Amino acid sequence: MQLREGIAGLATLPPGMVMSVGNFDGLHLGHRKIFELCRRLKSADAMGIAVVTFEPHPLTVLRPEYAPPRLAPLAMKRELLADAGIDYLVELPPTAEVLNVTAEEFWAVLRDQTRPSHLIEGATFTFGHARAGTIDRLSEWCKSSPIKLHEIEGVSAPLLDMQVAPVSSSLIRWLLAQGRARDAAICLARPYTLRGPVVKGFQRGRTIGVPTANLLVTEQLIPAEGVYAARCTIDGVTYPAALSIGTMPTFGDHPPQVEAHLIGFDGDLYDRTIDVEVIDWLRDQRKFPDLAILQEQLAKDIAAAQKRLTIDSTRPVASLA
Repeated sequence: MQLREGIAGLATLPPGMVMSVGNFDGLHLGHRKIFELCRRLKSADAMGIAVVTFEPHPLTVLRPEYAPPRLAPLAMKRELLADAGIDYLVELPPTAEVLNVTAEEFWAVLRDQTRPSHLIEGATFTFGHARAGTIDRLSEWCKSSPIKLHEIEGVSAPLLDMQVAPVSSSLIRWLLAQGRARDAAICLARPYTLRGPVVKGFQRGRTIGVPTANLLVTEQLIPAEGVYAARCTIDGVTYPAALSIGTMPTFGDHPPQVEAHLIGFDGDLYDRTIDVEVIDWLRDQRKFPDLAILQEQLAKDIAAAQKRLTIDSTRPVASLA
C-alpha cells in the first residue's frame, strides 16, 4: 500500500481509481462492506483502490475535548487498510489549509486532478469546510462527470442482548466502555486489540507468581475496568491471557493499568510493542481483603480465561492444544 499526504498527495493519485473518503476508525463491518464493493469494482474495470482519510481526526485540532478516542492507532489502521486490499492511502492532516478547503474546491480536485472512476460513500457522508458537502450534492456533481457514485447503506449487527444495532465506530466505543468485548468483536469482525509497548510496572505480579506484561496504551480507547479473557501472539505463538484493566484497588490508589498475564509464556517482553486481543469480560475489578484471597482469585481468573478461550472459535490458541 502506497502512502500519500495532503491535498497535493490526493492530486497525484493515478486516474481511474475506486475511491472512498472517510475516517475508517477500527475498520468495522460498515467499512468492510465499502471495501468489498471496492474490490469488486477494481476487478471489473478500475486501476486500483484509494482511501482518503483525515489523520488524526479533525476534532483533535478543532475541539480536542470532544475528539473520540481511537479504536486503532495509526500503524494498526494502516495495517488493517492494507489487509483490506487498499492500494493507496491518502492521509489529510487537519491543518487550517486542509480544513478550510470548501466542498466545491475538494470536488474540483477529484474531478479535474484525481479523476477516480468510482466513488463509494455512505448516506451520511459529508466533506469540505463546515461539512457543506453532502451525499446529495456529490450525487448531483457526479451526474455531470465521468465519476460514478455508489451510495452504500449502513450495516446492522445482532448483539448478544438480542438487539440489532446499526454498526458505527461510536457504537463500538460505547460497547467497549461497557466492557462488552464480544459485542465489539461482532461489530468489528475481529477481536478488539490493544497495542502498546511493554513497560515496567510495580512488578507485584512477579512476586505472587503471576507475572504480567504492563502495556502503555496511549493512542486508543481502553475498555471498561475489569478482568478479561484475552490473547497475545509472541514470535508466532498465540498465548491465552488474563487481562486486567484497572487501578489495582487491593494495593491502594493508582492510575489505571493494563496488565496481561500470558499463560504459559516465560520470557522478557520489556520495550517490545505487543498486541493483546480482548476476547471476553470475566469480572469486575474489586478490592480484596488480603494477598492470599487475591492470589486465589487470580488463579480462578486464569482458569476462567483458559476455559473461555478453548470455546472461542475465532482462532485456536497454540498453548492450549
